[in-house]
Amino acid sequence: MPHVQRLRHASRAMLLSRMVALLAACWIGGTSWAVGGEPRWSGEDIAFFEKQVRPLLVRRCLSCHGENKQESGLRLDAREHALKGGESGPAIVEGKPDESLLIEAVRYESLEMPPEQRLSESEVRTLEEWIRRGVPWPDGPQASLRRSRGHDFTPAERSYWAFQPVRAWPTPAVRNLSWCRNAIDRFVLARLESEGLTPAPPADRRTLIRRVYFDVIGLPPGPEEIEAFLLDPADEDIAYERMVDRLLASPHFGERMAQMWLDLVRFAESDGYRADAFRTPAWRYRDYVVSAFNSDKPYDRFVMEQLAGDELAPDDPDVRIATTFLRLGVYESNQRDARFHWTLIVDELTDVIGETFLGLSMACARCHDHKFDPILRKDYYRLRACFAPLLFDDDTPVASADVIADHRKKMEQWERQTAKLQAQLARIEDPILRSLEQFQVAQFPEDVQAIYAKPESQRNWLERQLAYLVHRQVLDRRADIPKKLKGEKKKEWEDLRKKLDASRPPPLPRMMTVRDAGGAATATQIPGTETVVEPGPLSILDSAPFSVQTPEAAPNSTGRRLALARWLTDPEIPLPARVIVNRIWQLYFGKGIVETPNEFGRMGQPPSHPRLLDYLAWHLVRGDQPWRLKQLHRMILLSSTYRQSTFHPDAAQNLQRDPENRWLWHAATRRLSAEQLRDLLWSASGQLDRRIGGLSVSGMTRRRSIYVRRMRNSPDPL
Repeated sequence: MPHVQRLRHASRAMLLSRMVALLAACWIGGTSWAVGGEPRWSGEDIAFFEKQVRPLLVRRCLSCHGENKQESGLRLDAREHALKGGESGPAIVEGKPDESLLIEAVRYESLEMPPEQRLSESEVRTLEEWIRRGVPWPDGPQASLRRSRGHDFTPAERSYWAFQPVRAWPTPAVRNLSWCRNAIDRFVLARLESEGLTPAPPADRRTLIRRVYFDVIGLPPGPEEIEAFLLDPADEDIAYERMVDRLLASPHFGERMAQMWLDLVRFAESDGYRADAFRTPAWRYRDYVVSAFNSDKPYDRFVMEQLAGDELAPDDPDVRIATTFLRLGVYESNQRDARFHWTLIVDELTDVIGETFLGLSMACARCHDHKFDPILRKDYYRLRACFAPLLFDDDTPVASADVIADHRKKMEQWERQTAKLQAQLARIEDPILRSLEQFQVAQFPEDVQAIYAKPESQRNWLERQLAYLVHRQVLDRRADIPKKLKGEKKKEWEDLRKKLDASRPPPLPRMMTVRDAGGAATATQIPGTETVVEPGPLSILDSAPFSVQTPEAAPNSTGRRLALARWLTDPEIPLPARVIVNRIWQLYFGKGIVETPNEFGRMGQPPSHPRLLDYLAWHLVRGDQPWRLKQLHRMILLSSTYRQSTFHPDAAQNLQRDPENRWLWHAATRRLSAEQLRDLLWSASGQLDRRIGGLSVSGMTRRRSIYVRRMRNSPDPL
């Protein structure tokens, strides 16, 4: 038998060799550039390779065909090795996945690859799309699928602006000091004067009120509000300041800010993929965000509650709801490869943490040290390890401890009173449920079936996570019970259900939340290596401590996510404050001080006003009201920079010097968002429903757009 297995694996290795031969044919000349100097693949193709194909090859191929081990002498970890070719003919027909032997093999239509466990449907689709695109692969010596280095950061990496401590720069001297209303204007005007530019005149009152209303609350001012502001006899600055303060105190301010945040953190109320199942409790997270912005919740607390609310205040429903943030990724309800599915969930979550809070795209570091930024592969998995114990929780009620205890007593009483009816119902349902469960569980790989069969107490973290994914699919099949019943048996079942439901205490509403899995720890191992890592921060940002301790409020939790949240909001870590300041600036000026808000690394744009960015970030964190965002909004809104007109008398001359308005010599004309446009139409008709919060609604209703149901596969047409 071992000899037969070796032969089978040799045939698979030969198939891979054929694939390499074709790859070599595709890359003759060692470049992905077409004749004539034009790039052969688009940036979108390369991004697809980096985000989808590279992780797949690393995860499923490199253990046998990588740097440390080469079955049949085959290496697939770098292009230069693939270019050597193989022992036989091609396994890929460029642009034609259905004619490619590789696809035939991973579909298990002939040879079975990989031998240990077949690829999931989504993984096969990834390879098909890769071939359909023409087998894109990046150029250069750093195109290796696995590359590692230590802490030997270069001086240039260590001195990169984004990784430097935030400094309280002094406000610069300017010639036209009378134009400046606050520190923002000093920094902006200093740059304008150095470039030989002058600011635009102030916008008139009618323009200002419209601009401020849309920017702060996302709605137009009404005729009465416009008239009151235009006729206000008070000094220009006083009248304007009163309007700004009134809008910042409006409950609609939170709706406007929440729209920005929800878009950023990929909020939706459905799972995505083919089923796109509706997430009934997701609206509670939206309302949490609206409330947080309206109450001016400190941003550090806002971050900590979303990452670790269950470890901060496990008995506070409002704080627990914040952890829905960790559940916002897509979810494939019929995915049988539970291990792959959980890997995708945690990978996506790690990527979102990097982009949202650090302004860094880190997905490349899943497979190798980042090509352009000092983000080590081991650092990626240290951050990822913070989520290693994470378990989704669908059973936590939205209620206080007293209400939960009272409901539990009522349920116990109901169960005693209906014990006979429940026994009769169980005699009908249990055989069907066992059959449905056995059928569903049998669809999963054998190792996952074995995990599901284990008692809960014997499962480690990962096993509990995989068992959860199986249970979700099994639980969904309870709705199939009526389909399995006929005649008198079905009528008996319906009668029993009616009697039980009539007396059953109404269920408490549930939230989408998380908790730690409990049980034995699961090590976080870097794929394709034997290296095990502990939770920790990015090595380049090591100026603040990262200490994992058992939370006082949640002694059964590891405290890993709370440690990450505290590290992210430590004043010594420079990026989170800069990133949120930049996002708010973008809200008011159309583009950020850093024009790439999710990319503060070398692939992004440098800041136009770096000292201004630092000044605002420093005062946000270390000012009189630490981490309170409304003070930042107010400072921007009251500045002369924000209050400029879109018209400039020397526009033609200034356009020659600064065609993109990088130095802010006039106010930019900006489009309304789709949500603002929809709300404007209802508001102009006088029919807009301005109620705050609650269940999501159809797009045909008169509620604000933020309350319209967000389905991934069927977005609102407007």
